[in-house]
Parts: sequence; structure tokens; C-alpha cells
Amino acid sequence: MQKAIIGGTGMYDIGEDSYTSKIATKYGEVEVDIISIQGEKIAFLPRHGREHSVPPHLINYRANMMALKDIGVKYIYSTVAVGSMNENFVPGDVVIIKDFIDFTKNRPVTFYEGGEEGVIHVDMTEPYCRNLNNLFIEESKDSIFIKGDGVYVCTEGPRFETSSEIKMYRKIGGDVVGMTNVPEVILAKELGMCYSAIGIVTNWCTGIETSKFTIHDITGSVEKNKKEITQIFIKVFMKELDQNKCRCKDSLIKL
Repeated sequence: MQKAIIGGTGMYDIGEDSYTSKIATKYGEVEVDIISIQGEKIAFLPRHGREHSVPPHLINYRANMMALKDIGVKYIYSTVAVGSMNENFVPGDVVIIKDFIDFTKNRPVTFYEGGEEGVIHVDMTEPYCRNLNNLFIEESKDSIFIKGDGVYVCTEGPRFETSSEIKMYRKIGGDVVGMTNVPEVILAKELGMCYSAIGIVTNWCTGIETSKFTIHDITGSVEKNKKEITQIFIKVFMKELDQNKCRCKDSLIKL
């Protein structure tokens, strides 16, 4: 099983036949849904838990990513709900994440913590898999409109950002903001997996346009695009994928 989808808000109802597998890792146990689609088995991991009960700062990112690695996953598509600080990206838009800026504070962000393994770094020239991104763009032409690509600012959460913070993030190049993509993208890279994140804009950031949004707004924006995005993921996963078309599996630098 080489392919997986990581979902956040509202991405839980895909597949034809499925079962749940509990995977034990050194970082904790993880429940993964194994979904059969046209004879292809795809792992689906709801990062907030099945009932959306785990807040972003308490997600066990290392356990999640190691569990996918342990069952053989090499290719991951993820969805991320984001707020927009870029006037070109409005609620409901779909944005491909091209880079990130990390403002998290208390999360373990690596599998490599010295000791017998020594010091190991990971190259972030291309945090997101260019091959998976290109395939998503190609397959989406007839179904959804991709507004563009953007830089994702990751904050600790669970609170939303202040207007002054958003002003700062804009000045340093941020386009959208969320609370979950770091360290997920870093850990995928450390494990040599291809990883792509597709953002769904759910609201304007604080101080941009209007800060008045509700859970209904967030759910509505995600629901609008989730079926199409999921189908595109599946179409790509039905193809023969090749890690030699990117650099994701060769990102570790050992000193």
C-alpha cells in the first residue's frame, strides 16, 4: 500500500469498501482507514481524529507519519483548511501550497534528535512534491479551478491569529495561514515520502476584509470542493507513480 490521503475538516467519506487498522509505532498508536477503490488500496488518515476531537497543537504528528511509513506509504496527498491574507484568494478558493513559514512553538518537528544517529538535516528546497503537484494540476483541469499557489504560514493554535500577527505574516511573504501543515510536511520529507498539500480557503484572516466567520462558513467552504478534490486525488493514485520524478526520497543530509 503506497498511497495515502490525510484529511482535516470534512474529508472523511470517501471510498467503496473500507476497514480500520490500528498501527502501533514508537510514538503511539494510530487508526488508519484502509479504503479499496477500483482495486487500489489507499490509506486515509483523519489528522484530527475520527470525531474531529484532537486540536492542532495536540496532534501526534510523528505517530501519524510513522504509521503511514510502516504500512509502506510513499505518496501522500493532504488537504488543509486555511485562512487567506492574500486578497486574490477568497473563501472557497483552492490553492496549492508551494512553501511554508513555521511559527509553531511546542511541537516535536523531527524524527532525528541526535544520539547514535548523529546529526541529520533535511533539505527544504522543495518541501512539497513537484510531481504530485503537477499531476494534481493536470487532473483538475476539467473539474475545479485552482486559484494559484501560495506560502502557508503555520501557527501553533488553537487560537486564531491577531490582526498584528497577520500584518507581519503578510510582510514576510505569507499567503494563507493554518495550524496543521507543520511538522507534517517536514516529517514526510524526513521519511522520504512524496507529499503534497492542497489548501481550501475557509475564511479571511483576522483584519483582512472581515473577521466575522462561523463554523458554518468553514464547513460550507470545505464541502464545496471536497468531492472534486478527493476524486482528483483518486485519479492521480490510479496512475503509475515514480519517485524518480522528484527529489523527495533523497532529502536527508547527514553530517
